Amino acid sequence: MESQNIPDYIRQLLQPGSYDHPVDKVELIQTHISYVLVAGDYVYKFKKPVDFGFLNFTTLDQREFYCQQELILNRRLCPEIYLDKISVGASNGNYSLNGEGEIVEYGIKMARMPEEMMMGKVLAAGGLKKKHLDDIVKTLVPFYDSAEGHDEIRAFGLSKSVAINVVENFDQTESFVDGPALSREQFERIKTYAIKVLDDQERFTKRIENERIRDCHGDLYSANICLAEKVYIFDCIEFNDRFRYSDVAGDIGFLAMDLDYHGLDELASYFVDQYVAVSNDCGLLDLIDFYKCYRAYVRGKINLFTAGDPGLEKQTAQACTEQAQKYFKLAERYAREDG
Repeated sequence: MESQNIPDYIRQLLQPGSYDHPVDKVELIQTHISYVLVAGDYVYKFKKPVDFGFLNFTTLDQREFYCQQELILNRRLCPEIYLDKISVGASNGNYSLNGEGEIVEYGIKMARMPEEMMMGKVLAAGGLKKKHLDDIVKTLVPFYDSAEGHDEIRAFGLSKSVAINVVENFDQTESFVDGPALSREQFERIKTYAIKVLDDQERFTKRIENERIRDCHGDLYSANICLAEKVYIFDCIEFNDRFRYSDVAGDIGFLAMDLDYHGLDELASYFVDQYVAVSNDCGLLDLIDFYKCYRAYVRGKINLFTAGDPGLEKQTAQACTEQAQKYFKLAERYAREDG
């Protein structure tokens, strides 16, 4: 358990006897927006009642709505993992899954994937191979080909639309400048580079004309990929359409950045080259560094937000701060190389 500052219903669901299936122990994993309970053969995910501007889970109705969205959207890539929406009932001071009494929370029930094949663990063990990346590409190309790309979605590919997300990151992190993770020089260099690219509207218009703006995944990196008997790409963005309606280069750039972050620059280049070859999307290369920079900055921002959660232990918060620092350095690297 990462913290004692958790809701009562989570505290009760940490007891193995709270489930209608065999559970030896329950593990709690926290992110800046979720409580995740690993229990036996299943995983239960609940949304924290937080408002970061770009997402708002503060009311029960909102959390129920976004749980339903999470099911619908993630079943596009792994329907066998996303099983059902669940509720937490409260009666006489006790909490139960799908139980009687007042509904105090909603969540998602998922099939548990093999932990040893989670991409993050494969990376940490030095076991990532080109074959794994080939399999990811084979999964993604048909996904993007079939993903929605109507006029409303295409509008999110305009430079002015992309700028909303990019500039928001700078606005939301300005108070962290000159702190332990982000220097003023880094902030200004990355921001100047991003604005320069965004000013070149034609680069973005070409991507729209080539029909590369789709209803994407939005959070495509190793933490959300399982390299099991088939590739499972899970946990897409459900809470804000504008983070998911994007150039496919935004997704591909995210995973490529993640590989760079882990010191696997050669495999990152291989992944991008393979995607371009299989998808015949050569135009992606014109904006890939921009999106890698954007994604590195987003990860830095999220780690800063997580580090600031008063519910986290100091050691975890410090680790998040150090990760944020590394991500901002990577974003600066892209800005230097492409700028």
